[in-house]
Amino acid sequence: MTSDLEKIAARAAPAIFVVLWSTGFIGTKYVLSGAEPLTYLAIRMVCVVALMAIIVLAVRPRWPDRVGVMHSAVAGILVHGFYLGGTAIAIAHSIPAGLSALIPGLQPILTSTIASRWLGERVTPIQWTGLSIGLAGVVLILHDRPMSGEAGWGWMASGVSLVSITLGTLYQRRYCNAIDWRAGNLVQFIAVAILFALGAWLFETNVVRWTAEFVLALAWLAVVLSIGSIGLLYWLIRRSAATSVASLFYLVPAVTALMAYVLFDERLDAIAITGMVACAAAVLLVNRGSSARG
Repeated sequence: MTSDLEKIAARAAPAIFVVLWSTGFIGTKYVLSGAEPLTYLAIRMVCVVALMAIIVLAVRPRWPDRVGVMHSAVAGILVHGFYLGGTAIAIAHSIPAGLSALIPGLQPILTSTIASRWLGERVTPIQWTGLSIGLAGVVLILHDRPMSGEAGWGWMASGVSLVSITLGTLYQRRYCNAIDWRAGNLVQFIAVAILFALGAWLFETNVVRWTAEFVLALAWLAVVLSIGSIGLLYWLIRRSAATSVASLFYLVPAVTALMAYVLFDERLDAIAITGMVACAAAVLLVNRGSSARG
């Protein structure tokens, strides 16, 4: 019975991850109505540190050594710091929530290129085909979008998110896999909380409007995203090759866009929808290639 439950959980985990990760872009749009990007992120990380500290005190996992602490801090700054910061700044600079996931959606291409060299993972021809289709899909979704002015800064911030989540995922897999995820995450969140607090103090007004919308969105992002989806991401990283995990990010723009359409009436044309279908096909090919290799 336990084995069957584990198999069901393993099969459901990727879909659950994609849905949860997609809600992060939606929640960010809501929460930015109450605070500037780095100010909101500093508050979020303080809440997450408190939650993770309670979990660590209750479970008492093995604590990493000094080198492990350093690796965890670096991974946290990449996975949480520059990725979340770039995403929040992009949305704050008028990038629609449904489109803010698009540039990070290129992660599988960058991950596969680096993973094949850095981690020694062989990327099969069928996986390269899937990755190429996914890239074409993202290009279709991005067609005819403004790339200058306010939007230009937003797309640049999204580019920072792409590079940081890619490097962070690979760094986590290479250097942090042996570290207990609870202790490692606590270290990561502490490092990121310090980073965001410094950034908010230096560059923002730190004004917060404590509306019900802000509090509810903040609670969702802190608990479900930072604790739930990040824990699930690291679990997937431990169980799967980096390329296969990264391919899931191709589905995030499509799911985010559907949510944004329902919640914010953000509309996409037929070409963009075709791109999203291509992204979904890319995920199937990449994961099929991974299964064939294994």
